[in-house]
Amino acid sequence: MAAPGATAPAGTAGSTDTVDVLVSGGGVAGLAAAAAFGAQGLSVVCVDPAPPVTEESAAGADLRTTAFLQPSVALLRRIGLWDRLAPHAAPLQVMRIVDAGGAEPVARLTREFDASEISGEPFGYNLPNWLLRREMTARLAELPGVSFRPGTGTAGLAVREDAALVDLSDGARVRARLVVAADGRNSAVRQALGIGVRTLRYGQKALAFAVTHERPHDNISTEIHRSGGPFTLVPLPDREGRPSSAVVWMERGPEVARLRALPRAAFEAALNDRSAGVLGRLTLATGLTEWPIISQIADAYTGPRTALIAEAAHVVPPIGAQGLNMSLADLTALLDLMGPDPGDAAALDAYARARRPEALARLIGIDALNRASMMRLRPLRDLRAAALGGLYALAPVRRTMMRAGLGLR
Repeated sequence: MAAPGATAPAGTAGSTDTVDVLVSGGGVAGLAAAAAFGAQGLSVVCVDPAPPVTEESAAGADLRTTAFLQPSVALLRRIGLWDRLAPHAAPLQVMRIVDAGGAEPVARLTREFDASEISGEPFGYNLPNWLLRREMTARLAELPGVSFRPGTGTAGLAVREDAALVDLSDGARVRARLVVAADGRNSAVRQALGIGVRTLRYGQKALAFAVTHERPHDNISTEIHRSGGPFTLVPLPDREGRPSSAVVWMERGPEVARLRALPRAAFEAALNDRSAGVLGRLTLATGLTEWPIISQIADAYTGPRTALIAEAAHVVPPIGAQGLNMSLADLTALLDLMGPDPGDAAALDAYARARRPEALARLIGIDALNRASMMRLRPLRDLRAAALGGLYALAPVRRTMMRAGLGLR
């Protein structure tokens, strides 16, 4: 096996490698899947057309962050990743929702959901996506049965009763007992299987970046609602001695284009206006990255010898830290249902029955929250604030909402 951080050798053109699992996709979910199956002692090949960007300042770096909620942290511990990630993580003790939908962009209603009401642990922990890629690829290099082949994509798929044959873009072929499609919302594996998707479009995009701020975040994640979509500040470890947070700023497409075109000073003025001053003055600490916002769900979650996970299976707007946590719930279900043959048809059927209805229910709920956050008309924004205040006042409802958000029963 290659040294940590190095690339495992690829198969040669025309050759056929035989493995237990092929993971198509080297994003955070795909790397986690490769680590998970590798930690089970299975032989794994993980491929992705693009090498992972593992430095914040490098071109193409993913400046989003992932808030791993309690069930996801449990999985990361189980598969040997958490010890690598924990030193870089910021805990999320409180989820704060602020309504700033009045005549002026200031907080008029604030409600806080504290993890101590339902657990002795924080809701979860937040980490930058570029750093996750760095630590996860290093973990793969420690697992003797895992071959990570960045720069190589999935070019074709043929399924048989006992295995799937995957053609790779470098001319090699892999015979796998299970193919895990973690290759994104435009999944090549899903398309090869002929599985359709249902997509909802909002005309929104999200800007993702990091800021420093005057006041400490006190491990509070804050979601501010006005119009156009939520503006979210998620805790990060201090940056050069200053409190820092990740920002996800959702707006309609034309407004995102306008914001991106602003000079830095004007952008920071708009940024501070939209933040309602909850953490004092914000200062831009990184470049900006932009992401389209959709909801999407696959018509089926499995094919012969194949399981869809993460954005190959479902895409949701970045609200309530649900997206990647839904993806790791997919992976947990796959691991829990797996028998001696990882691609067994009965296990895959059980996976689809367990995960697709759950993901569809969450998609419907997140879609409703996003549409409520986009409201432009003042009376509708007033109704949104009243609903938040009413739900929060009922302690049993509040605790039920928190447990549901974590994916706990």
